[in-house]
Amino acid sequence: MRSSAAVARRAPKAPPARPRAGGPSESQALSQRVRAYQGFTHQIISGGIHSGQFISQRELMTLLDMPLGAVREMIPRLEAGGLIRTVPQRGLQIAHVDLKLIRNAFQVRAMIEREAILHFVHSASTEELDAIAAAHQDILRRAAAPQPDVTLLDDAQALDWGLHDRMVDALGNEIVSEIYRVNSLRIRLIKLDSSVITPTRLMPAMQEHLRFITALQARDADAATALLHAHIQSARDRVLTAPLEQVRAEWTPNPATLKRTSLAS
Repeated sequence: MRSSAAVARRAPKAPPARPRAGGPSESQALSQRVRAYQGFTHQIISGGIHSGQFISQRELMTLLDMPLGAVREMIPRLEAGGLIRTVPQRGLQIAHVDLKLIRNAFQVRAMIEREAILHFVHSASTEELDAIAAAHQDILRRAAAPQPDVTLLDDAQALDWGLHDRMVDALGNEIVSEIYRVNSLRIRLIKLDSSVITPTRLMPAMQEHLRFITALQARDADAATALLHAHIQSARDRVLTAPLEQVRAEWTPNPATLKRTSLAS
């Protein structure tokens, strides 16, 4: 009798799985879903998609430059995150900004970031905190320069959200990071609906950051937490009290620059 090992050696190997003819492989489909979601995120950040807007699947396909299948598979994720809802006979509606959304989104942000900064005050290295502080000082230096800096607002926005993302990601909890990212999109929708970043708003935001960064450098958890809370409250209050027309009145550069920027937190 042949041993089971000998039978196993002679058994033909199963052929590798092949994608269906004319269709994407599983990895390609996953990549398309990820790219579609990233494209949707970019449209929110850049102002290409606005709160309360109605949009069809085919319009999303064109806007994101993605196949319809990838867009359809992305929609349940957006619905689960409260970023869109399906309205019968009207299509998809981007999350509508109201007082309830503002309250809920900023409450979630405050809860997550409080836990994040309590961890970051002990886990961040001195070198990283010094580098973060230096980057903020550089933004303030550029903002005070007599000559206009065409990339300043974009760089400040990236630094602003990058710091908050970094503190949350330092928790090492992917579930919390994902919840925070989705909530950040809600807050960006809120801010794009209410106001945009302007030079007069940039410096206070950077200075608020530097206050809690200084507390982080001193490893003072209580002060860092209190200053971060004040920063988030300040961001929420700006959204609630500053009408879009007022903010636009502060802004003198060309409209193209205005359109592509969003409010720093």
